[in-house]
Amino acid sequence: MRFMMLMIPLGYETAPADVQFDPERVAAMMRYSEDLKNAEVLITLDGLHPPSMGARVSFASGAPVVTDGPFAEAKEVLGGYWMIEVGSRDEAIAWAKKCPAAANEIIEIRQVQEMADVPSDLQAAAAGFAI
Repeated sequence: MRFMMLMIPLGYETAPADVQFDPERVAAMMRYSEDLKNAEVLITLDGLHPPSMGARVSFASGAPVVTDGPFAEAKEVLGGYWMIEVGSRDEAIAWAKKCPAAANEIIEIRQVQEMADVPSDLQAAAAGFAI
């Protein structure tokens, strides 16, 4: 089972483009990521630049509309993620609980939807697509 562990650092939604990180916190996160790698559960991971450097494309009017960040209505944004492969939701939660997160950080755990998880008509609609 694949899971994404999504890091949500509260306050990151207003971080400037040149946000500075604490080297000790980064080192702690790298040790945690190394533990995931050594346990052979880590698939990939990435940190994300703050929303001030991003853009959103919305389609409410039927045509794409681009809004540059930061996004005034954002209350929580992603700061990064880990993609892991483990045997269960409980195992994913156990790994998230080991993260050296700060008091202002939340990890949301979401299982990746596999093709076998969706009805056959949706499987047929997606047939033939390969990366």
